[in-house]
Amino acid sequence: MDTLAYLHLAETYGASTKEVSLPEISCSKNHGALMLAVSLTMGSLSGYLPATAALKKGHRNAQVVSLQQKLKATGYFQQAPTGYYGPLTEAAVKRFQQAHGLKADGVAGPATLAALESNVGVSDSTVVPPQAVETKSALKKGDISDRIISLQEKLQADGYYKGEITGIFDDATQAAVIRFQQANSLVTDGVVGRQTSSVLESSSRKLATSLPEKTTLKPFLAEEPQNPQNQTEIAPQDSSKFEEPQKPINQEDITPQSSTPPDASQKMRLIKTISGQISPKSVVYSGNGLFFAQNMMYNHTITVYNRDYELVKVIPDAVDLSKYGHSKYKGKYRGSPVEASFSHNGKYAWVSNYQMYGTGFNNPGDDKCNPSQNTDKSFLYRIDTESLEIDRVIPVGSVPKFVATTGDGNLVLVSNWCSWDLSIVDTNENREIKRIPLGRYPRGIAVDAASENAYVAVMGSYDIAKVNLKDFSVHWLKNIGRSPRHLNLDPSGKYLYASLNGEGKIAKISLSEGRVVEKVTSGDAPRSMVLSADGEVIYVVNYGENTVSKIRTNDMKILQKIKVEPHPIGITYDPKTREVWVACYSGNIMVFQD
Repeated sequence: MDTLAYLHLAETYGASTKEVSLPEISCSKNHGALMLAVSLTMGSLSGYLPATAALKKGHRNAQVVSLQQKLKATGYFQQAPTGYYGPLTEAAVKRFQQAHGLKADGVAGPATLAALESNVGVSDSTVVPPQAVETKSALKKGDISDRIISLQEKLQADGYYKGEITGIFDDATQAAVIRFQQANSLVTDGVVGRQTSSVLESSSRKLATSLPEKTTLKPFLAEEPQNPQNQTEIAPQDSSKFEEPQKPINQEDITPQSSTPPDASQKMRLIKTISGQISPKSVVYSGNGLFFAQNMMYNHTITVYNRDYELVKVIPDAVDLSKYGHSKYKGKYRGSPVEASFSHNGKYAWVSNYQMYGTGFNNPGDDKCNPSQNTDKSFLYRIDTESLEIDRVIPVGSVPKFVATTGDGNLVLVSNWCSWDLSIVDTNENREIKRIPLGRYPRGIAVDAASENAYVAVMGSYDIAKVNLKDFSVHWLKNIGRSPRHLNLDPSGKYLYASLNGEGKIAKISLSEGRVVEKVTSGDAPRSMVLSADGEVIYVVNYGENTVSKIRTNDMKILQKIKVEPHPIGITYDPKTREVWVACYSGNIMVFQD
């Protein structure tokens, strides 16, 4: 995919904690100019290479993303591609080279790249990925893999490991393993074999007497150094196979059924981690016991779960557009699910698609775009939550992002990132009835309880649009803060909350006064948010530091900040169970009890 290296570019610029002057680029297909502009904006040209150059440790560019994808497709690399050529990528290249009779120097030169290209797409029946064997072996000093990342995370959470999460079994990791083994009456050989692994997963294991300092705030470090301005999307994965949901990490299974509001004084705790072939951009609660995760173009699926954390259905994003009245499009097309919203008391899910794939879609948008580029329009899917089948497909604008439904069920609103406008879809007519220009990069949407007004965050500005849903006139809440991204409206309708991606803050806005009454620093690059049912607590994912903040809304005080898996991007709340579901773009959904 030729735009992978700079997908979400505008959002990640907004994630910066300092002002950035973006170079104007007239054509998104000018790859060299765009990558050069990205490198200039990052303050360095060191990561930009011509297409013919060998790739090696330390490089950071779109070609590394492509390399990592191919390594992943052939089974030698199990991380989410980052575009950074770190130790895990180098080790994967060496394994591939060794298996194919090449010089195992960890440098991806022409011979290695050619061999990779010829092996991509080879049937699983003819190639045995190294990891298929590696996952059964003990872990020991000198190993490099994603399993080491998991080991380090567990040891860090239990208080035995204080270093960075690198994926490298070094001296510090070995020492932590030995301390764990000593505390749990195991053979102290520093090797993580079957018995040590079993105890690590056990709820009866002994924790360290003291935890590492600031454990809950330290970001996960996998292959990619934490650099929010240079994050890339997650790799394509095979959506034909899904793992069973995992047991909770370091927690006991519970299935609470209380509908009481969260106690602001208590702490969130992890009770479940759901993984598999997913790359969730968002996770959204339906209101009737289902959770929809939108997995973008990297899995081409929507995965649906129930309250027991079971995978209920994998919904492919492939559709025959001509069967839905779009006769100019023949055959199957694929989408790329981004966000979802539910209407008619959870009867229907409305899902936006970042772009479409197939004949006739030749000019895809990306995250640095403008309407003059005439990028491809996309489609909104309607899914019946009983049959879990797509039953409507509706054209909207270019690169649709957020979706919101009105409480009366009559309208669906879609923010179109590249056409800089808002689609108004009439659910009775199942068509777009209005397109409202809003300016650079509209994103989050919140609709009031009376279905009279919608608020839209315009991320390329400091402002929030107020759209009258009766006459479609637009008024503005001005100077709210830099790069407003996500919006939540409290149950009373008095306050609007906005995540300011460019400031690292959450703004509390008095709608009667039309101004910000308070701001709080949530963390690096706050993205999505969700309110508790009573509006007393707001939960925020901080994409740039891999944390979730729990904030009390009456005084905007942070009550808790908890570490999560890399790249938290979506969040939702189940009022019946008081559970917070967090979508981590790196490939997991984490469920917390509050």
